[in-house]
Amino acid sequence: MLEELDAIYYKDDDFTLLFGDCVSIMKKIQDNTFDMIFADPPYFLSKNGITCSGGKMVSVNKAEWDMDKDVEQMHEFNYAWLSECKRILKPNGTIWISGTFHNIYSIGLALQQLDYKLLNNITWYKKNAPPNLSCRYFTHSTETILWAKKSKKSKHYYDYKLMKEINGGKQMRDVWEIPAINKKEKKHGDFPTQKPLALLERIILASTKEGDKILDPFNGSGSTGIASIKLKRNYTGIDNVPEYLDLTLRRYIEIN
Repeated sequence: MLEELDAIYYKDDDFTLLFGDCVSIMKKIQDNTFDMIFADPPYFLSKNGITCSGGKMVSVNKAEWDMDKDVEQMHEFNYAWLSECKRILKPNGTIWISGTFHNIYSIGLALQQLDYKLLNNITWYKKNAPPNLSCRYFTHSTETILWAKKSKKSKHYYDYKLMKEINGGKQMRDVWEIPAINKKEKKHGDFPTQKPLALLERIILASTKEGDKILDPFNGSGSTGIASIKLKRNYTGIDNVPEYLDLTLRRYIEIN
């Protein structure tokens, strides 16, 4: 049970934050615990380059956890955490993973090696993405979100009717136009790869029911948790940076 873990940073009835390495902590969680997992793992794109933020040229480096790794190291890491995710997912559970070309191919391969069943390859289109300053290739304006179920035999949950309703009465396609994060969602502190609540809310509504248990092994600023609580789900987040967990708590206190 989560209550027995020695990594608890904060806990109430529906909201739990765990401090430490995600793989080490997940190893202590019992099998078949969570209905859904959303993961926004390191993209490993911090390579001392430049990017555009707020109209200014800034370093692309995010933090130590995002520093570049060689292909073998990156894949070993992705395989390790995805392996634990599969074990602690319920039999009919699903997992969503966001990424870019820097890491998503390794993640896709690991999912197949671990015998997950891929359901969708979502393209998240950010109309307000920053420009490319080098002018040597196309502007990066999309991210990939892979959706997979635990196994081929799993009977995953998908709220088709609600997604169709949200999409104006038409089947929702696998290209989602959702703006990149706005400043209002960062008022409690800055996290370099924070995802907009609109994105997490759609994912949660599509693949879970009220009361379901959701895990984010890379909690970050806690967007998954905030969206989960707003939509009456149970949330557990893991992070190894106390400042990020504190940021999450500030966001949680505001809505609770």
